[in-house]
Amino acid sequence: MEKFELIKSNMEKSEQNLSKYACLSKDAIRLKKENLDIRTDFERDIDKIIHTLPYTRYSNKTQVYTCAENDNISTRMTHVQFVSRAARTIARALNLNEDLCEAIALGHDIGHVPYGHVGERILSDICKEKLGITFAHNVQSVRTFTNIEKNGNGLNLTLQVLDGILCHNGEMLSDKYYPEEKDYDKFLKEYNDCYKNSENIKKLRPMTLEGCIVRISDIIGYIGKDIDDAIRLKMLKLEDIPQDIRTTLGTKNNEIMNSIILDIINESFDKPYIKMSKKVNDAVVKLKKFNYEYIYDKACTDERLEQYKNKFYHLFNVYEEALKNNDTSNDIYGMFLNSMNENYNKNTVDGVKIVDFISGMTDNFFESQYIKYS
Repeated sequence: MEKFELIKSNMEKSEQNLSKYACLSKDAIRLKKENLDIRTDFERDIDKIIHTLPYTRYSNKTQVYTCAENDNISTRMTHVQFVSRAARTIARALNLNEDLCEAIALGHDIGHVPYGHVGERILSDICKEKLGITFAHNVQSVRTFTNIEKNGNGLNLTLQVLDGILCHNGEMLSDKYYPEEKDYDKFLKEYNDCYKNSENIKKLRPMTLEGCIVRISDIIGYIGKDIDDAIRLKMLKLEDIPQDIRTTLGTKNNEIMNSIILDIINESFDKPYIKMSKKVNDAVVKLKKFNYEYIYDKACTDERLEQYKNKFYHLFNVYEEALKNNDTSNDIYGMFLNSMNENYNKNTVDGVKIVDFISGMTDNFFESQYIKYS
């Protein structure tokens, strides 16, 4: 044990050379004390996350294109790896905490539902109608790690990682990303407020500069890759991208990522914030708008969207009926509730149990459930 203490102490001392703006492992906030380990707290969180079953299920969850008959198209797993890589590169260059960035990045999309943002919007509509709450994948990611994993006991992740996950939304671009000081009570209030009104999600700011890095890396991780996928599926041609964007950022994903990452490093070095130059920021804003018009708004046809709506509502109603009648033969029991602890089963309302079950599904499992109960 003395050797372990020495090793961990040496690892934490190595962080003393990080930037004065970095979040150090010795400042990690964890609700429950854990046994001695040679890893720093944020390293432990990385390992906790990648050993979960929801992390494994990333590989069969939609990024943008559902039902694409092409094995080279991105899944949610591809996306989180790109986010992690971008965040770690920026953190290393800015002398910030790479481990914290990696933990946030790898866990940020755990709460995504089948069929990506399309499925999320449908499930959010169901939550508003049935439960009077808002559903958002970033909030569900936190819930997964705190209330669902380990049979309802949670993973006991650090506050800094949970906060970065909650505040990661890369859909909302800012001129500068500043961290906001928080304690656990403030984080909990923000988390609970997200269920009350989706507008509260837009107000979130990470408590660490590393969380800010992941937030901007979220868009870096998809804005170019989604273009590559669209071109590969022949949904888009390279010439469709405005020339001024190609001149500023490049044309392929690796060029676009590199342009944005280098610009952020140049603009943010030894600063208490993360930002892009005006030229690159303007190009990213324009490219994001382009992606919505040519990719995201066309990725799912009206006919397919209606099919997804019917499937989500149908499965929700099936599980709702099963819980109402205590039908333990239904898969919501055998594949989910039977493995959850007494506290979860007694203190979670039925509708939330259903949302937890559905949101954790892969695309394939969701489809198989619909077929089984149709």
